[in-house]
Amino acid sequence: MKLRVVELLLVTTVPTMILAAGGWPGWWLVIATLLGGTAAAGAANAFNMVYDRDIDAVMNRTRGRPLVTGALGVREALVFASALALGSVLWFGLLVNWVAASLALAAILLYVVGYTMLLKRRTPQNIVWGGIAGCIPVLIGWSAVTGSLSWEPLILFGVVFFWTPPHYWPLSMKFKADYRRAGVPMAPVVQADATVAWHMIVHAGAMVLLSLLLIPVAPMGWFYSLVAVVAGTAFLHACVQLYRRARHPERGKLAAMRVFHGSITYLTVLFLAVALDPFVATLVA
Repeated sequence: MKLRVVELLLVTTVPTMILAAGGWPGWWLVIATLLGGTAAAGAANAFNMVYDRDIDAVMNRTRGRPLVTGALGVREALVFASALALGSVLWFGLLVNWVAASLALAAILLYVVGYTMLLKRRTPQNIVWGGIAGCIPVLIGWSAVTGSLSWEPLILFGVVFFWTPPHYWPLSMKFKADYRRAGVPMAPVVQADATVAWHMIVHAGAMVLLSLLLIPVAPMGWFYSLVAVVAGTAFLHACVQLYRRARHPERGKLAAMRVFHGSITYLTVLFLAVALDPFVATLVA
């Protein structure tokens, strides 16, 4: 189920629910949404492992996965993934609402069919468009509370969309040899590091602009505004530093993983600010 990846997706869900509710949306709804989201994302990841078991076997980073080692058979994994997928959609539909259920189904299909089967092995844009599935938890979180969608979750969707490439490409730089061995055309495999780093700056810039657009649209208070500016500036600076190192490798190691870990910090801090902003405003008032 790749629960460490799922955990990062859920970091965006609860703050969006708080924003939609203008405060705490209630324990039952939060728990139901998180359980359904975990099952849906876990199902998508399990299907991914079934389809990618051939390339997982030749990559050092993934050769310990259960379908590679033989700890699980393909049939067992397919039954498990299918049960999780069906269960998650029904869970959302019966216990939350059918808008959230439809979005969960869309996320599963986009990740399994769109990213894993169609894009990953064919284009260096794989993570750009394939990353759409990872943006859907914010839509699920909002719809779980309101039963609909509006501009606020769409802006947050855009934040996560433009965040995904500068989050994942540094990891691809680190494991470039693995992806090359597996024949997966991740951007750092087929493009120069400096080119990829420049694209990271462009994506991060769009991400920061969208995070600031949320301020007048939501509207957000001074706490979120301050965090969005400071965190966005820090992450953009990290991307620029990576670009400079890529342009001048004689100055030292690329340190791509510093940007990777920085991206996780950025997303966590930004969405924590989304969650805390309504309560900070209440306390100040």
